[in-house]
Amino acid sequence: MNDRHNEMMDVASSDLGTKVIYTTDEFFADANRMLEPTEAVFIHDKYDDHGHWMDGWETQRRRDSGNDHCIIKLGLLSQIHAFQIDTSHFKGNFPPAITIQGCYAPETTDEEMIQNPQTFEWVNLLNHQDLKGDTKHDFLSHNSEKVTHLRVDIFPDGGIARLRAFGHISFDEKLYEETNINVISRLSGARAIYANNEFFGQLKNILLTKEAINMGDGWETRRRREPGYDWGIIELSNPAIVDNIMIDTNFFKGNFPEYFSICSAYIENTTHTAVVTQSMFWEELIPKQKLQMNQKHYYDKTFLLHNKPITHIRINIFPDGGISRLRLYGQFIKE
Repeated sequence: MNDRHNEMMDVASSDLGTKVIYTTDEFFADANRMLEPTEAVFIHDKYDDHGHWMDGWETQRRRDSGNDHCIIKLGLLSQIHAFQIDTSHFKGNFPPAITIQGCYAPETTDEEMIQNPQTFEWVNLLNHQDLKGDTKHDFLSHNSEKVTHLRVDIFPDGGIARLRAFGHISFDEKLYEETNINVISRLSGARAIYANNEFFGQLKNILLTKEAINMGDGWETRRRREPGYDWGIIELSNPAIVDNIMIDTNFFKGNFPEYFSICSAYIENTTHTAVVTQSMFWEELIPKQKLQMNQKHYYDKTFLLHNKPITHIRINIFPDGGISRLRLYGQFIKE
């Protein structure tokens, strides 16, 4: 199950603009906390006006026959294939069960959704599932249709530390009209599918839209003690032509790569396993370039070896080290 998660992204992450727009109750803890991309923490001596501070969504104890729920608006139109319901640190106050529904309502305002949620067509994504305390639960979604909103019901009350909805962002065809956009942005549906090493930081971090906040917010490999170099493969959401590149080594000072290069390919149908093998024969997009510590590096089309449409890239770092962000600017093209 964890391997499946690595191939997908958390489309319910607040990093993508996902937010809770309605909840029946959040007396003990703000529901938006469960959408944070970080791991939940427990601070033993932290209290607020309502009791012990908890890193997640927590409702008060119900004294009736009902249950609590919240409505989440996804930051981007998505298809969801799996969920992770994390009750970390919720031991005597977790909900015994949960259900999740989804709906497609792209033109709906938050006010319309909050006032009349029953007027929309909701599909079951996760049927009634039992939960345990202080546990990460992995479930497959029952439906992978495109959705814009989620309804999360907990029975009857309690707390959830993190809600992860793993899937893919649906490509927005309006992007065909844009020029000089980052075609490997997570917001367009690009995803990191493999890296030979992610000891200190994951490859997918370099696709994040926000500036890095520290070294841990980038991709960093271990120190190589053998010949060779490190590399990672990224899949674009749609074919694109690249015009210029930015690579950022922000925060990496004594551990930035000496050089980098990028290879590329146009592949219509493949699997992730096949891509890894095929990447050995991909054409260079930009040859080896010297890097400096803690700075952004820009390369216009005069540095690029071709302007062919591509669907995948392999970034190579020599021999190892860390980078915080990578941008490939250009234009999506229709297949």
